[in-house]
Amino acid sequence: MRLAGRKALVVGLGKSGVAAVRLLADRGARVAVADDKKAADLTPMLEGLPVSELFAGGLSEAAFRDRDLVVASPGVPPSLPLLAQARARGVEVIGEVELASRFIEEPIAGITGTNGKSTTTALTAHLLTRSGFSVFAGGNLGDALSNRVLRGGRLDATVCELSSYQLEGIVSLRCAAATVLNVTPDHIERHPSLTSYAKAKERIFLNQREGDAAALNVADSRVAAMRTNPGVARREFDPRFPRASGAPAYRTGPRTLSVHGESYELRAATLRGAHNAENALAALLLATHFGARREALQEGLDSYPGLPHRLEPVRTLDGVEWINDSKATNVDSVEKSLSAFERGVVLIMGGKGKGAPYAPLRSLFKGRVEALLTIGEDAERIEQELGDLVPTTSCKDLLRACTEARRIARSGSVVLLSPACASYDQFKNFEDRGERFKEIVRRIE
Repeated sequence: MRLAGRKALVVGLGKSGVAAVRLLADRGARVAVADDKKAADLTPMLEGLPVSELFAGGLSEAAFRDRDLVVASPGVPPSLPLLAQARARGVEVIGEVELASRFIEEPIAGITGTNGKSTTTALTAHLLTRSGFSVFAGGNLGDALSNRVLRGGRLDATVCELSSYQLEGIVSLRCAAATVLNVTPDHIERHPSLTSYAKAKERIFLNQREGDAAALNVADSRVAAMRTNPGVARREFDPRFPRASGAPAYRTGPRTLSVHGESYELRAATLRGAHNAENALAALLLATHFGARREALQEGLDSYPGLPHRLEPVRTLDGVEWINDSKATNVDSVEKSLSAFERGVVLIMGGKGKGAPYAPLRSLFKGRVEALLTIGEDAERIEQELGDLVPTTSCKDLLRACTEARRIARSGSVVLLSPACASYDQFKNFEDRGERFKEIVRRIE
């Protein structure tokens, strides 16, 4: 892709927008930026960026005038009228990952799904690294994909987490190996239906060719129904136990997997639970497509350090294990996290609700959850839907919830922060909430 001399507009100056500006300018484009934020709020992000023009405080026709390339950040809907008008004029409109992918020479492993994609991305990269591959991991997780290009050098693989928003902005991005983990209701503010959301996820297979591989979770009917291109190796996996399909990759036991006829054990605490068996099956299929061998893969599974805020062990105090699962911002995530424990869970839930019912968690409470502590904006609704099952205490905030958990938890119990809610009522983001939880827990005596 030739960028020298082109007049580019980057819409949205978040993490990926900043990286796109740097990549465009590095390759000789003249770059303007448009963003909804006020100019004063954008000043810290603009420092050191080679931006020729800034259009702040909202999008306008003036920002798009005389451009021949528009790079939209993931948070910008492709249906936006100004973007549609630019496309109608013949202007190339793409996303940041599409831009970056045109400069990446090594094969890309792509991961998407409603839940588990960050863990699967990190795990795939870890497995490949332990197998001796030089790897970049990023995209929706961590580093923007454009930063891979800016760093230069030769690598064996790039592992890229892709959100539905990012997949809407691809044109030619090709994944040598790709997976869709699952599709459950999410991002209803962007996608008009679950079907359209699934279609966005399916785009990860769009440009695959003969010799590439597609790993699909056949336990999810929406994923199992996704189409792959002729000549692409369709690698189905089934995380159910016992398995209910003929998939070649599946669970043979609660913590045992079979992939291509090889057996793997999930011994690390960072990979417990049925949802992490799902993540591990996908990661193993991706890594084996790149040529990773069984011994290195098992060592990688054993040494996987986990990601912060995803069933993250914080400490064990007087026989009580404290677990930070702040990333569980929807009911489906909590469902998967709870299933990782058989009994003795003191559960901290709450925050800014997403409108989904909490009732689907009821079947998981019996014999597993011994107390429920609620926090945040949706505490009352959580108590209404689940409070009749176990002793429930409204704690308002995280400090009080941890104090109460310390009082009631006994040796053998697990204190689990798994909110099922967004964090914006009391925290900046789920990371802020998780860090606060860890800070409180580490100070408990």
